[in-house]
Amino acid sequence: MAEMVAMRDAYGQALVDLGQQNERVVAVDADLASSSKMSMFEEAFPERFFQMGIAEANMTGVAAGLATMGFIPFTNSFACFATLRTTDQIRVSIAQPKLPVVIGGAYSGLLGGKTGKSHQAIEDIAVMRALPNMTVVAPGDGVEVRKAVFAVADYGAPAYLRITRDPSPIVFDESYDFKIGRAVLVREGSDVTVITTGIMVGRAVEAAELLAAEGISLHLLHAHTVKPIDVAAVVAAAERTGLVVTAEEHNIIGGLGGAVAEVLGENRPTPMKRVGVADIYSESAANDDLLQKYGLTAGHIAQAARSLMERRAAHTQP
Repeated sequence: MAEMVAMRDAYGQALVDLGQQNERVVAVDADLASSSKMSMFEEAFPERFFQMGIAEANMTGVAAGLATMGFIPFTNSFACFATLRTTDQIRVSIAQPKLPVVIGGAYSGLLGGKTGKSHQAIEDIAVMRALPNMTVVAPGDGVEVRKAVFAVADYGAPAYLRITRDPSPIVFDESYDFKIGRAVLVREGSDVTVITTGIMVGRAVEAAELLAAEGISLHLLHAHTVKPIDVAAVVAAAERTGLVVTAEEHNIIGGLGGAVAEVLGENRPTPMKRVGVADIYSESAANDDLLQKYGLTAGHIAQAARSLMERRAAHTQP
């Protein structure tokens, strides 16, 4: 069984390690440091930790001000608040002037630990992706979180970093070269391509095993950076199999599925299916129940792949 690590734990430790290497890194919180694990940075560097209270808009403005003074601010709140409650401040104070602020979105997606549907962020990628100058990164496991923290700090531009709450499988090892904007080939296959972002990569690996038992070869590409998306890698993956499934813990509108559809529509029209939340607001429940109800399990990814293959077979029959 794969090792399980919570992204928020990896995030907190990565911030501490980054802070030890770079004195310009500061943390700005909205009363959720214990949940996001930014509290680890607070304990290590209290003089570089700024508590704004339940005031995300103010947190965002303070971070922008710190960036103008040469600091590298990481803000943090639940993803729904970090991106939606503060959209205007991010747009005007961070994105337009291209300030190097990292917006940390904790508890992203559906699995927020029964915090309720108001706390589930399924629109955040779409909103952040629509802002000019904004980079959007959704790591797939604890290893990628650590690499992403260091990468966005060094990027010198506005960035949204999407972090999940609960333990998830480790998919990657420490040796792989993480680069913003470059997708990662997880598994080579020949029958159907699955492109993931965020936590769905682990479920796609499981789906690949399910399909392999049926003689179906899945080609798995992980797009940890949704913006700028790796156009060349997406097109190459589509050309390899001629069928594409996207998988994300996010609304199917405006997120990874939309980004991939845009790329393929302009460069290589390809039959595709989007696995994600089907443009509805979700409920609060146990993780497994939510994944099953909203179609985000490994089984749903596998079924999307099968349906594309069946469609192609029907169209090629004499």
